[in-house]
Amino acid sequence: MKYAAMDELRGQHPLPAMCRLLQVSTSGYYAWRKRSPSVRSQLEPRLELEIRAAHRRTRETCGPERLQRDLADHGVVVGVHRIKRLRKKLGLRCKQKRRLKATTDSRHTLPIAPNLLNQDFTCSAPNQVWSGDITYIATDEGWLYLAGLKDLFSGELVGYAMSERMTRHLVMQALFRATATHRPPPGLIHHTDRGSQYCALEYQALVRQFGMHASMSRRGNCFDNAPIESFWGTLKNELIYHRRFATRDQARREIAEYIDLFYNRQRKQERLDYLSPVAFTQQFYLPHRSAA
Repeated sequence: MKYAAMDELRGQHPLPAMCRLLQVSTSGYYAWRKRSPSVRSQLEPRLELEIRAAHRRTRETCGPERLQRDLADHGVVVGVHRIKRLRKKLGLRCKQKRRLKATTDSRHTLPIAPNLLNQDFTCSAPNQVWSGDITYIATDEGWLYLAGLKDLFSGELVGYAMSERMTRHLVMQALFRATATHRPPPGLIHHTDRGSQYCALEYQALVRQFGMHASMSRRGNCFDNAPIESFWGTLKNELIYHRRFATRDQARREIAEYIDLFYNRQRKQERLDYLSPVAFTQQFYLPHRSAA
């Protein structure tokens, strides 16, 4: 077949012979040559720039669906399938995930609170359940420890603190900041693992002073505290694993900027109807303010 086609082309004007071979009329070929590019193809380079900009703006964390919402917020309406095609063409991918290592030390004789959640993480309003934990960040100066409290309603990190030592004072500082900022009503469930910092008598006295109910995971069961573990994974996959911190102060600044400006206020979540945690909480309070 290949050689027969070559014999047919030999000795003839190449264009008409090629058109016959491809079963295309010569007039159709010339019409195609003269035709102006479609509006869709003309917009393609601009759309590629918008997708690149959105990819950088969302810190390389968004898949096609979340990227579509971010583009729409900036006045660019485009289908998910087109975004998928152009991301593949441009070689854009989300940052890869890594496994995390637990830091909890529950080998102590301090009192343990019951597990009030039992892996039921559903909430109908803000400040019903806070999930707390500690993680670590490597710097050239040594470890930096980060304690945080996450509101299970919106996923907002309501309070955090950082220190070069993993002590009860670190988690107490995070709790003070969360309480001072959000003023939760009495009855909030404060859920953590069985780490000695959270079981410390001084810390538990503070939990009771704020009118909270202490709840703790079962021994060695990270799934009992999955919400805050999920946040640590997001923080490390989207920031920590892609940076080298020369000093603890540098790590503090970048982590604070990530939490306060990006994660809480800009990063959209599918389960929040593609709103940020702060926007989702504000939306919850709108009907209540209107009624008042």
